[in-house]
Amino acid sequence: MTDVLVPGGRDVRATLTEPDAETDAIVVACPPHPQQGGSRSDSRLVAVADRLRENGVACLRFDYGEWDEGYGEREDVRNAIRWATERYDRVGLFGYSFGASLSLLTAADVDPAPDAVAVLAPAARLADDLDAAAALRSLPSETPVRILYGERDTTVDWEPVVERARERGDEVTALPADHFFLGKREAIAEAAAGFFEGELLESGSQ
Repeated sequence: MTDVLVPGGRDVRATLTEPDAETDAIVVACPPHPQQGGSRSDSRLVAVADRLRENGVACLRFDYGEWDEGYGEREDVRNAIRWATERYDRVGLFGYSFGASLSLLTAADVDPAPDAVAVLAPAARLADDLDAAAALRSLPSETPVRILYGERDTTVDWEPVVERARERGDEVTALPADHFFLGKREAIAEAAAGFFEGELLESGSQ
């Protein structure tokens, strides 16, 4: 693992996990809400990063800069994607909860756009003008997306995102869990990392 300082106007620090062999694929992983203890050490992010590393994909897990009600944090995601894009040919974007919503919001307007997006337990809206469900609808149709959610999740309003995803024909996976996915880290890692491996490695080698 390598410590990374993500360039930009905010103090964004990250951990880069790389496989033993060289790779041209990376996933940027966005943590849950920083005011509720969310960080790059979140167990669900670490599980996904570990599975990616085992299967030949790097992962950049980062901490957001100073709290800015979702707006500065979205810029943090943009900057992390730009950092990754400068160094890897194929870039995926993953987020959990608050980070899942930011992933959808950022994927819809960042340039260059990520090559694949997977999110876990996304909230439909962070603010009136931070509408993740609407952002999903505006994503390019060719961008592969996978939505993972807990069937018993009553913490966030994930239903509008799942509805939009189904309208787009995206992959949607329900897990028998609440918002915290206790005991489901392996299932999350298999679903998210497997999706990225298929989209970033197979597509990149065609």
